[in-house]
Amino acid sequence: MRYQWLLFDADGTLFDYDAAEMAAIAESFARHDLDYQPAVGDHYRAINHQFWQRFEQGEVALAELRVGRFQSLFAELGLTPDVETFANTYLTQLAAQSHLFVGAASLIQSLHGRYRLALITNGLADVQYPRLERSGLRPYFDAVIVSDEVGVGKPDPAIFDVAFAHMGHPAKETVLIIGDSLTSDMQGGVNYGIDTCWLNQAGKTANGLPLTYEIKQLADLEAIL
Repeated sequence: MRYQWLLFDADGTLFDYDAAEMAAIAESFARHDLDYQPAVGDHYRAINHQFWQRFEQGEVALAELRVGRFQSLFAELGLTPDVETFANTYLTQLAAQSHLFVGAASLIQSLHGRYRLALITNGLADVQYPRLERSGLRPYFDAVIVSDEVGVGKPDPAIFDVAFAHMGHPAKETVLIIGDSLTSDMQGGVNYGIDTCWLNQAGKTANGLPLTYEIKQLADLEAIL
């Protein structure tokens, strides 16, 4: 068996983050008596994506991302709620969302016992841990690494150093990272010298990144292993 450890990303790989994000932003607007339209959610998604890209590039810290995305959103919408309070509401609502992609739970349950499983995620600890617990998947992972607790996120090698320490320093050739993001999961894996498996559900191009595997859906992972 070539791989001993499977290192999974969370959002966009196991969790349907788009669904969770839209549910959380809509509920947060409702709780603050703000008018919400689907276009607002789409606008927030674009702003949030930009902030996470800047985080991956080391341009903003998580504390800045946490409120900055809403400062930008409300400035463009001409709204003036208390941004800190709204950010707290949003994180509470997001933590309550545990939408898994179809087949994710059965795949993890199937792999458990045959491989050691770890989760490595860019995110906030007070959001990621409750979602993982609510999903029912927490018992299957031997290690969970959250960028908020490490101080850096993927693709920075430092978060992989922490992951490997939690995993007992396995040989790199025995570890496979599975994720949907080219810029964080796949670039991080390539930089760290471990095999990569890109979950490319949207049919994007790899832009020349040297990937080990590419799959269209989670169920395809079994054939690789």
